[in-house]
Amino acid sequence: LQRAMLKAVTRCLWSNPVAGRRMMSHHISPNLSGRVAIVTASTDGIGLAAAEALGQRGAHVVVSSRRQANVDKAVSLLHSKNIKVIGTTCNVGKAEDRDKLISMTIEQCGGVDILVSNAAVNPFFGNILESTEEVWDKILGVNVKASFLLTKQVVPHMEKRGGGSVVIVSSVAGYQPMQGLGPYSVSKTALLGLTRALAPDLAHSNIRINCVAPGIIKTRFSAALWENESVLEEFLKQTSIKRLGQPEDIGGVIAFLCSDEASYITGETITVTGGMNCRL
Repeated sequence: LQRAMLKAVTRCLWSNPVAGRRMMSHHISPNLSGRVAIVTASTDGIGLAAAEALGQRGAHVVVSSRRQANVDKAVSLLHSKNIKVIGTTCNVGKAEDRDKLISMTIEQCGGVDILVSNAAVNPFFGNILESTEEVWDKILGVNVKASFLLTKQVVPHMEKRGGGSVVIVSSVAGYQPMQGLGPYSVSKTALLGLTRALAPDLAHSNIRINCVAPGIIKTRFSAALWENESVLEEFLKQTSIKRLGQPEDIGGVIAFLCSDEASYITGETITVTGGMNCRL
């Protein structure tokens, strides 16, 4: 009986084109050719690095941010690296902008396989007790609610393609709230929960969802944390790898999570922090 079972399993593996292809693949970088990837807030920093990493692996990338000039600049930069790319302005906090982003992707690329939800705002710095209702509405609206609504919107399109992959960008601040960044930190904790809450239901549609929690990465968005020598020194004390992270350090991890190499990973958060202690 065991031998018969083994034979059946082996036969099934070899007749399954995906499993067979993975066994025989000798590509150094996981192949994403033919896939369409939407990356929000992708004209700079981590979003741009993610778009580039996905594009280098063959994905057709859709970049977006709030300003047209930034979109144009990112599109021409990625074009110059032989990446298939289109772009549009998108404020993810606005329903009509989210609709436009998705419909443009479907019209021009024929579908969507990957969503990287990277857009985030932080309009407040200071004692959390001084944060207003407006601050919370803005931060939770863009950082959390829009991530959920975009995911919900791409699901039917991913289902048409037989499945897909969603990656949400959180932060080490989601584990260890940063001084002065209380509401922002809480929004990033919420994304860890959102990832886990969505995973079982998305799995029914063969869609995986995972999260990346970057540490201190050298981007314009985090400049306040690393431009000040003494603040930077404090952060580096908490790391094992004594340097700032680079956007590419995150881009590669995002591309991995979107690839077939990660086909058995869902509901997870990968912390990319140089060894900072992360736990909830």
